[in-house]
Amino acid sequence: MNKNKSLIAAGAAVIAAALVPAVASAQSTPITGYGSLGYSHHDMDDVDLGAIQGRLGARFNPYIGVEGELGFGVKKDDINIGGVEGKAKLKNTMAIYGVGFLPVMPNADLYARVGYGNTNAKVSVPGVVAKVDGDSWNYGVGGQYFFDGANGVRADYTRYDYKDDAGNADVWSIGYVRKF
Repeated sequence: MNKNKSLIAAGAAVIAAALVPAVASAQSTPITGYGSLGYSHHDMDDVDLGAIQGRLGARFNPYIGVEGELGFGVKKDDINIGGVEGKAKLKNTMAIYGVGFLPVMPNADLYARVGYGNTNAKVSVPGVVAKVDGDSWNYGVGGQYFFDGANGVRADYTRYDYKDDAGNADVWSIGYVRKF
């Protein structure tokens, strides 16, 4: 098992182990929701792409939650394939995550997340357009800070580890987050 797969397995085991007490305590702790809207920068080898990204999540208690994520590409990049100039564009991304939160202050959290996602992109050179579709295991860390009881900012790093040795992407995100 390579290093990335070991990290994914360890992260999934920690989240799974934490879910049992989280579900038990959810009966006495109200589930809270949150949403975020922001920008994500996708560094994929020699291609840099960008997306508007939205997330919806639920926290079962102060430490455990789940979230879904959708992103829609907004930034293209120039590419060169065998001396031929072209363009790469991120079409969309979607993923679901288990999230572990660590409250560090009443208005700030650090978090780690592990999930599974899908990325759709398009590469075009004169006369040829290719669609690229890849499934990935995703894992990352971040933090969020709330200015008041509901509104804040969130920043994180997530690694997309594409299946079938199809490469990876380093994704940096920043956005507005709101509790509801």
